[in-house]
Parts: sequence; C-alpha cells; structure tokens
Amino acid sequence: MAKAKTKTAYVCSDCGSEYSKWQGQCADCNGWNTITEFRLPAATVAQVEFEGYGGKRSAVQKLDEINLADLPRITTDIEEFDRVLGGGIVPGSVVLIGGHPGAGKSTLLLQTLCHLATKLDALYVTGEESLQQVALRAKRLQLPTDRLKLLSETSVESICTTAQQHKPKLLVIDSIQVMHLADISSAPGSVSQVRESAAYLTRFAKQTDTAVFMVGHVTKDGSLAGPKVLEHMIDCSIMLEGTSDSRFRTLRGIKNRFGAVNELGVFAMMEMGLREVKNPSAIFLSRAEELAAGSLVMVVWEGTRPLLVEIQALVDQSQFGHPKRVTLGLDQNRLSMLLAVLHRHAGLHLGDQDVFVNVVGGVKVLETSADLALLLAVVSSFKDRPLPRDLIAFGEVGLSGEIRPVPSGQERLQEAVKHGFKRAIVPKANVPKNGVKGMEIVGISKLSEALAVL
Repeated sequence: MAKAKTKTAYVCSDCGSEYSKWQGQCADCNGWNTITEFRLPAATVAQVEFEGYGGKRSAVQKLDEINLADLPRITTDIEEFDRVLGGGIVPGSVVLIGGHPGAGKSTLLLQTLCHLATKLDALYVTGEESLQQVALRAKRLQLPTDRLKLLSETSVESICTTAQQHKPKLLVIDSIQVMHLADISSAPGSVSQVRESAAYLTRFAKQTDTAVFMVGHVTKDGSLAGPKVLEHMIDCSIMLEGTSDSRFRTLRGIKNRFGAVNELGVFAMMEMGLREVKNPSAIFLSRAEELAAGSLVMVVWEGTRPLLVEIQALVDQSQFGHPKRVTLGLDQNRLSMLLAVLHRHAGLHLGDQDVFVNVVGGVKVLETSADLALLLAVVSSFKDRPLPRDLIAFGEVGLSGEIRPVPSGQERLQEAVKHGFKRAIVPKANVPKNGVKGMEIVGISKLSEALAVL
C-alpha cells in the first residue's frame, strides 16, 4: 500500500494543543514560543491494525462479561518502589520515570531489572550510554549481571522487532528523548518524535503485555520535557526528586491508573546504589538538640501513609520596602494567604516582616493539612518563643479563621505516638472519641483557640 503524503500540524509542547498554522502564543495554556511544527505521515490501514506487533485484535465485549479478577502484578522486591507503583508492576503497563540529571533514574531501573531478570526475561535498552558504561555501573553496584539482556539502540522500530524475538516481560527505554521513528523527519527529542515514539511503544506494550519503563528528562523548572500529551498516553508517571547536596531521593507518583497518586517512596543514595528507607519519618525528624523558635513537627499524608516532617519558619524585620515571602517545599501563594488570615483573625501584623519557610528534608508538601503547623511556627518565630519538642499539629485553616478537619486524622496521631510525641493540636472534628493512648490531644475550631493553647 502506498504511503500518503506527509501532513503538517503545529503542536504546543506544554499542553499538547494542535493548530493548523504557527502562532506565537498558545490559546489554551497562554505559553509563548511553545508551538512547534509536527510532521506525521497519514496512518495506513496496516498501521491502524498494528501490523507486525504479534498481538490479537481487540473484540467487542459486554460490560458484565469482562473478567474482574485482580490484575497480576510483578513485585520488584523494593517495597518503596512497589508502593509508588501501586503494589507492583502491571503487565502491559507503560511507566514514565522522570527526574533531574544525576537523580538516579537509570540506577534505580538497572537495580530493579538486574534482580528481576533472575525470575523473568527483561531487556534494558540504552540510547544515551554504551553497553560498556551500563556494564561498568552494574559491576560497581555489585548487581547480578548474568541474566539481564542489554541493547544499545535508538530506533523504535528496531527495538520492537528485537523485543518480539526475545519476548521480554519487562522493557526499559533509556531515554524516550533520544528515540526516533524513521517516518518522522524531525530530530530526536522534538515534539513529533517524542510523541509518536511513545505512542508506538505504548501500542507495543498493550499488544504484547510487556511492561515498559520509559526514562524522561525534565526541564529547568522541574517539569517533564516533551509534549504534555506524553503524560496522557502512559499509565503511570513518577518523578525521582533530590538535590545534589543531599543523599536522599524521593520517588513521587504523579499519575497512576493502577494505584494512588501522590504516593511517596524514599531512597538513600549510597555507594552501592539506591537503598530504600522504610521509616522516612525518622529521617525528616533529625532535629537540633537545643530548642529553637519557629520549629514544629507536622503530620502530612502522602499517598497511603502518614509522614512526620519538621517545618521551620523565620520572621525578621524587613530591611527594604517590600517584605519577602520565601517558601521551600510549600506554595508561596498559600503562605501569603495564611499571613493575611493571621493578621485578620489573630491580630498579628507581619506586613513589615520578612517571612521565610522551609520544609526540612526537601519534601514538597502539597496538601492543606500543613496550614496550622505553618502558622504556629511563624508565630513562634515572631514571638521568639520555642514550641515544645513533643508537640505536633495539623489542620487546614480557612479564610474566616476556622480550623477545618483533614482526612485520616486518627492514623496521623497514631504515627506521631510511635515517634514519641505526647501532645497534639488538631481540628476538633479530628479528635478521636476514645482518644489515643499516650497522647494529650487538644481539639480547636478557630485559629485564636490554637494561639490561646500555646
């Protein structure tokens, strides 16, 4: 069958919106200079039927005839990795793992595949490194290397052809930004190449029940590079975060069709590779021996478990006309809003003060249960009065000064008791009826009540 003429479209690299002609600004996400040319041959009948994939064509079924048995999962024997994936690897799933250079993406996947290769067939495809470089890393990490198969290739068609011959259960693509299709005229890493290469690999995974891991690069602002539609194609998107000056890495689930989102796994970068941290709260609670004002422990909920994290605040007289509001690990806009609530409903004016807030350990707190602990830490620093070391707090603060309850309050309190905390300030609706053994719990309904308790 003769190929159709190449079609041209213009796609926004941030949100995936398509346009018939180029323009400077995307009308959907308002991004400037994000629209690039996208060239793709028109699909033929053979392409629609997935010729050459070796899979079966899907058939129409009634809803009540579909087998509702649990999806079989492949455990990686790394509990933190399995937790983020939702309990293990689902056959036929496509997982995109992103992170900054040097975060440990390739190391984590190489460790996982080397151990899983002793039980099932696995294929590691490297497009950025040579086979010798991968082998040297595996030797340095003292991993079992006698069963894992390696392939150095950047052509997606060649990769799928090789995979059909060896029939692996797990396939790693490192990385999707260097892969290319012969029918696409643009360079590897462009919007069209990344989009169509990911779509080709996704179809292969679904047709052959092969679990595919794709490594993705991130931009300087921390978002995944490439078209936004890439995140819609895949089943699971996870980010490996960590700074170069810290040996700890956090693996966070951004999207997961087979488990909870915002699930968090913690790893430590050691000489022998990444090692899981089974009790991350103990790491984030390494506080100074002397009591200091502006420090308080809060209990946040990450995925399916509570996590104890220290929050620090520093309030200082502003030396300039515009006071600073700086946050690390929290939303800066939310800090500004909470400071306004503190002024209106607690009578504390911080309009002439610089406010700096930091979440210890590099953890990013995305939920609103940190509101109460944040304000208490700010007040502690402003008054220069240290808070008790055995005190924890959590709760959402509303614009009218009310303290709203948060989910899983009892589980948060029980986690705090395990780590030796004896006092808690929580929303009144989160106070357990029978209490928690070994902990004094104070329930509050307004911000003024919390300050009165202190």
